[in-house]
Amino acid sequence: MKNFALIGAAGFVAPRHLKAIKDTGSHLVTGLDKFDSVGILDSYFPKASFFTEFERFERYVSKLKYDNNYKIDYVSICTPNHLHDSNIRFALQQDAHAICEKPLVLNPWNIENLSKIEQESGKQVFTILQLRHHPSILALKHKIDQGPKDKVYDIDLTYLTSRGNWYYTSWKGDVSKSGGVASNIGVHFYDMLSWIFGDVKANTVHLHNHDRAAGILEFKQARVRWFLSINAQTLPEYIKAKGQTTYRSIKMDGEEIEFSDGFKDLHTESYQHILDGNGYGLKDAQTSIQIIHDIRTAELEPLRGDYHPFCKLPQSAHPFEV
Repeated sequence: MKNFALIGAAGFVAPRHLKAIKDTGSHLVTGLDKFDSVGILDSYFPKASFFTEFERFERYVSKLKYDNNYKIDYVSICTPNHLHDSNIRFALQQDAHAICEKPLVLNPWNIENLSKIEQESGKQVFTILQLRHHPSILALKHKIDQGPKDKVYDIDLTYLTSRGNWYYTSWKGDVSKSGGVASNIGVHFYDMLSWIFGDVKANTVHLHNHDRAAGILEFKQARVRWFLSINAQTLPEYIKAKGQTTYRSIKMDGEEIEFSDGFKDLHTESYQHILDGNGYGLKDAQTSIQIIHDIRTAELEPLRGDYHPFCKLPQSAHPFEV
C-alpha cells in the first residue's frame, strides 16, 4: 500500500484522484487546499489530515518523514495550472514521486528544469494523459499503426464544453494562470493526436480568445482542423435542443470516431499504470506542452483557405467587458 498526499483537495478534478487512490488500494495521508470545502474526503479518506496553509502542510509532511520515519510515496497535484511546476518541485524535494494533472506545466522550459531535478532526486514526475487509456482512442492508434505509413489523414476535432460566467472570475479565466482555453480543455486532445499521428510539422492558429480557440495542426500522418469553446452558444442546435452542454466530435476522413463514453475510470487506470511502473512522464508530455505554448504565443492567421467551419460562428464579448 502506497502513501499519498494531495495538493488541491477542493478542486474540480480532485474526486477523480481520490477515487483512483482508493481504488488502487493506496492510502491518502494528508491533503492541502486554501479552500476548506473538502467534505468529499469523508467519502474516501475521512482520517486524512487536512491543511489550508502550505507552511503547516509542508511541516506536517516533513515531520512524518524525519520524526516518524513515515514516508509519503506520491504527491498528487490538482492545483491551478500555473502552480504545477512549484508543486512538482515540492514533491521531489520531499523524496516523493509526483502525479500531476494536465497540463503538466505551461512552458516547455519548465519540463527541462524539472527533468534536472528529477534526475537529482531519483524520483519521477508522472502526468495524467487519460485519453491514451480510452478504448476508442486505443483502437484508433492500433488502426493507424497498422495502416500505411505514408498516408496523411484529414481530421476534424470539435470540443465544446459550456462554462458559466464564474469561469472568468476564477483562475481559469486568467491566461497567465491557466494558459487559456487551449491549455485548459485542449491539452489532452493535442497529446492524443501527437501520440497517434506523430511529430508536429506545423501549427497555425486562427482564433484564440476568452471563450474559444481554433486552428490547424499538421502532424506526420494527419492534418487536423480543430475548434475548442467554452461558450454554450457555439453548441449545435440539436445538442441545445436535447439540453446537453457538451459536444465532442472527432472525424477522420469524414467518418465520426465515437468516444462519448468510456471516460469513467480513466484516472484509476492511469494511477494503476503508474503504480505498475508504466506511467507517462515528462518526455511523454513534452509535445503537448510545446503545442499549447505555441498556440498561446502565436500570431493569428486570417480566415482564408482552409479552416474549421466553426470559426465563422458569431463572436461574443467577454462578459466583464460588455
